[in-house]
Order: sequence, then C-alpha cells, then structure tokens
Amino acid sequence: MSNTPYQQPAPAPMPLKAMNNERALWKFIVFGLITCGIYPIVFWSGIGEDLNIAATRRDGKKTMHYCLVLFLLGPITCSIYLFVWFHQMSERLGSEARARGFATDFGASTFWLWYVLGSLIIVGPFIYVHKLCTAMNAIANSYNANGI
Repeated sequence: MSNTPYQQPAPAPMPLKAMNNERALWKFIVFGLITCGIYPIVFWSGIGEDLNIAATRRDGKKTMHYCLVLFLLGPITCSIYLFVWFHQMSERLGSEARARGFATDFGASTFWLWYVLGSLIIVGPFIYVHKLCTAMNAIANSYNANGI
C-alpha cells in the first residue's frame, strides 16, 4: 500500500452569478411593446454577456456588447455591422450549445434563414428568437448546474 493519501478531485466551481434561463419569445414581444423597444436592447445585451460568461473559457473569444454595436458601429456602417454581430453571435451560441452536448442546429445559418429571409414571411424573426431562447436557456441551465 502507498503512503500517499488519496486526493479527491476538486469540485467544479459554482457560478458567481446564476444566468438567466427564463428567456422566452412571449417576453421579448410583450416587454418590447410595453417598453417601446427598450427591452429588446436589454435582451440582446444579456445574450451577449451571458454568452461571454459561458463560452469564453472554452473558445477564448468575446462577443462585443450589443449597445456598442447598435449605437456606435451600426450607424457608422449603415447597419451592416449589426448583421455581422448577429452572424457571429449565432454561430458562437450554436457552437457552445453543441460543445455542451446539446443536439441543436442553431448557428449562423439559422440567423440568415429565419431572421433575414424569414422576415419576408413576417414570422421568421420570431422563429429565430424562439430558437435562440431555447438554445441560450439550455446553455444557461448547463452553466448554472455545472458552474462552467
């Protein structure tokens, strides 16, 4: 028998702050109407911040804050950078969900097909937001449970 004591593996660090795992399309619509468009800014900012918390350790990237994109880079680039931001954020969110073991097809193609092309049938952007909420809630639940 060895004289070295058995060392227990360190437990996973618990999150400092629990992520919001109650995002929903109905909240996006209702609160957006009640607040005259302010809630969607808070919604997208929260998505970016939570994605940075959950994914930066794994992929080493940072998603730019939505307010910076909306109020500074959007007007300078005639809103082109908003499309770039949504493309990058959607791809990163889908990659993080798959890295956490969730079977999802969410990604940049979801943004282009549902949000952009789907706007032609009016309901497309709502389907995109629903898919995004589902994927982000799954990531938040995983992060809240595992701490990483």
